[in-house]
Amino acid sequence: MDGGVSWATLRSLTRDSSVTKQRLPPGLATRILGYARPYLGVIVPFLIMVAATAVLGVVTPLLFKAIIDRGVVPGRTGVVVWLSVGVAGVALLEAVLTLLQRWYSSRLGEGLIYDLRREVFDHVQRMPLAFFVRAQTGALTSRLNNDVIGAQRALTSTLSSVVSNVLSLVLVLAAMFALSWQITLIALALLPLFLLPVRWIGRRLQRVTREQMAVDAEMSSLMTERFGVGGAMLTKLYGRADEETEHFAGKAARVRDLGVLSAMYSRVFFVGLTLLAALATAVAYGLGGVLVIGGSLQLGTLVALTSLLTRLYGPLTSLSNVHVDVMTALVSFHRVFEVLDLPPMIREKEDAVDLPPEARSLEFDSVSFHYPGSDEVSLASLESVARQESTPPHQVLHDVSFHAAPGEMIALVGHSGAGKTTIAQLAGRLYDVDSGSVRVGGHDVRDVTLSSLYSTVGVVTQEAHLFHDTIRANLAYARPEATDEELLHALRTAQLGELVSELPDGLDTVVGDRGYRLSGGEKQRIALARLLLKQPPVVVLDEATAHLDSESEAAVQRALNRALAGRTSLVIAHRLATIRRADRILVISEGRVLEQGTHEELLEHGGQYAELYRTQFAEEEQGSPERVLPSGDRTGPVE
Repeated sequence: MDGGVSWATLRSLTRDSSVTKQRLPPGLATRILGYARPYLGVIVPFLIMVAATAVLGVVTPLLFKAIIDRGVVPGRTGVVVWLSVGVAGVALLEAVLTLLQRWYSSRLGEGLIYDLRREVFDHVQRMPLAFFVRAQTGALTSRLNNDVIGAQRALTSTLSSVVSNVLSLVLVLAAMFALSWQITLIALALLPLFLLPVRWIGRRLQRVTREQMAVDAEMSSLMTERFGVGGAMLTKLYGRADEETEHFAGKAARVRDLGVLSAMYSRVFFVGLTLLAALATAVAYGLGGVLVIGGSLQLGTLVALTSLLTRLYGPLTSLSNVHVDVMTALVSFHRVFEVLDLPPMIREKEDAVDLPPEARSLEFDSVSFHYPGSDEVSLASLESVARQESTPPHQVLHDVSFHAAPGEMIALVGHSGAGKTTIAQLAGRLYDVDSGSVRVGGHDVRDVTLSSLYSTVGVVTQEAHLFHDTIRANLAYARPEATDEELLHALRTAQLGELVSELPDGLDTVVGDRGYRLSGGEKQRIALARLLLKQPPVVVLDEATAHLDSESEAAVQRALNRALAGRTSLVIAHRLATIRRADRILVISEGRVLEQGTHEELLEHGGQYAELYRTQFAEEEQGSPERVLPSGDRTGPVE
């Protein structure tokens, strides 16, 4: 029994047959061919190799027949030798074709995976922030890995399996009918005895495989959450290590039990297929032997028939489930295309222009905005990527207008949820406004190129994100061509020069997952150093000093005062020292600009700012301890 064919048959039987009930959009096959077209120079020789291998699978049994009937029985030694050499030659040629087939298959499959992964990754990177707020990272990763690989199989294993099995079946049946139609019919009559139990086993294998995939996903998700720094810390702080181990052990035990069950079903399948071949061979030898003794069948023909029998049942069983294989591959392509077909909400116009270097003003003109709902950014048809919401989205900003002149510092204050961060995000065009406009240097941000906008507007968020990489790599993300001296200068300006110089690896120190090897204040100062390295004309600081202690904040504020000199800045802050330095203060309440003016003007007005001052800022001015978030100690040693 051909082991490769048997494994391919088993894999087909474990596929979820429910995919055949899915409705696929018209034109899917044409679109798939578009991805295959660049690889025609690989596909054609690949299919030729597959066809040639199938043909050689029939040639060998026929050579056995000739060796016996034309060489052994008549006693012609020369014929036996030459035909035996021919069998060896066919075996050698088949081995070479198999290697070439694998090479072409790898080029086709890996090339297609590369094309799809790159296209999907590039497309997802350009999706709006709202998409990532709603999307599950694991589901997106699955699209980039599992579904892309499933789509690749459509042009490699599924295509080669269908071509090889169809051609092998036709050739084998033609050869067997030509040799003995009686034995061939009996061999085919035995097929239902095997196929019916196999279908029964296949349905159970499908259920086991589905459950295995689900439990594996749950176990992987559990490990990802618990092995992250945040999850590990939470487990330790609440002393739940034993419970977590038991929780994991329960899932791992189910994986173990399903593995045993799957292995037994698989073995039953192979035993059944082997048993069928053995029974067919016994019948063939029994009936064929009688025919040989009676003189109506040659001995070589009987040997060839029994050899061909071993190549009959695998293709028949595989083709009985080929529609599931084909639909599984098509569904994988469809799931990939669904991601690619989701249009990004933030698009660059075809006639977009670059912002001029002198663009330094920032203006909000009657801006209203609501965060997009799930029906606007999510992929409802994809499992677990985004979920529909029952409540409609509400308006976050209402007719917000203000103007920051070049070099002017605007501070935004207000209660949590007032809309301050939303204003900061709109300034960098992380979202597009519903109405009104956001202008930088007098240009609507929707009319300029995204690259020039991101070069002009620099943002430091409240939660500084660092990649699991070196300090050098995290800083150079702002300006890859920066020299070490420029990196160190930015660190010194952000009051981190002394810390980095004391580290054994200096700039090559790895900061850990999300920067967890650094304190909150150190992470924030690296983010500030990254901004200083970029040197944008317009700066947005979303509580960028929230994680700094008083001493660090004072040092960083001095650095920012020098770095922001001559630059336009929009600052969200909860500290009086920062707010009082602003040229103008905007009080944001329920998505509206409620008040604006200087610190003294707003206090004299006696409105909401005066109330905020009494409840939040007065203690700072009187010298009482500030209400700040502590920077905390490092969660691990920095080496």
